[in-house]
Amino acid sequence: MSSARPLVPVLSPSRAADFLQCPLLFRFRVIDRLPERPSAAALRGILVHSVLERLFELPAETRTPRTALSLLRPQWEKLRASRPEAAELFSGEEEVATWLQEARTLLDRYFEMERPQWLEPREREMRLEVTLESGLRLRGYVDRLDVAPAGQIRVVDYKTGRSPHPRFEDKARFQMFFYAVMLWRELGEVPTRLQLMYLGDGAVRWYEPTEAELLAAETEILSIWRRIEETARSGQWRPRRSKLCGWCEHQEVCPEFGGTPPPLPAP
Repeated sequence: MSSARPLVPVLSPSRAADFLQCPLLFRFRVIDRLPERPSAAALRGILVHSVLERLFELPAETRTPRTALSLLRPQWEKLRASRPEAAELFSGEEEVATWLQEARTLLDRYFEMERPQWLEPREREMRLEVTLESGLRLRGYVDRLDVAPAGQIRVVDYKTGRSPHPRFEDKARFQMFFYAVMLWRELGEVPTRLQLMYLGDGAVRWYEPTEAELLAAETEILSIWRRIEETARSGQWRPRRSKLCGWCEHQEVCPEFGGTPPPLPAP
């Protein structure tokens, strides 16, 4: 069996970030598709996102903290029904109650940061798929797209964790510029603002990209894809050890921790 494996030319912000973090992690997720159990923190993020999406479906005057909190339990029941493995994260209802209280804290903080009654987003959970001239397809989901009456475009992304130290903002910035490149190529217009809302501590980060910056971001994305293709041709998906390894579920099959990766699937 050949060690090389051709890849479909499709890339998302999360998979690009995986490759930059650790090529072997990219392989495990994209090629081997090894199963991963969601963490309680990741599941809480999904829940809070779903509540905020549902909130903007309601009439503006009803978008209050009380309404948002009333949506929490029903959205959790929907999530639990659609993802049975979610219940396995908790040993009992007491743990679920503590977890839900943490989600309530995040929703309360959202209302300290913004007044949803004053907003009418153009899109929520917007799925984007754009093919660049090179043939590479970019995919991603934008949490919220706001368009002002004068036409200015704002891309909003909710983060349920705390804001990173400025030295470690590169990953979040890359994700937002990835979205901006897709919107620029899709709409033919440079977004006015890219906004990150960190519900964990109430911090807001924003960028006001220029066309030159988006061209540079597109070049970077293409460079990452070329590196992925080169790695796929070689079949050498090397691990890259970092502090993030502590959160990886694949240590048992990682050479950095004494494991052996499974054989590459047939092309």
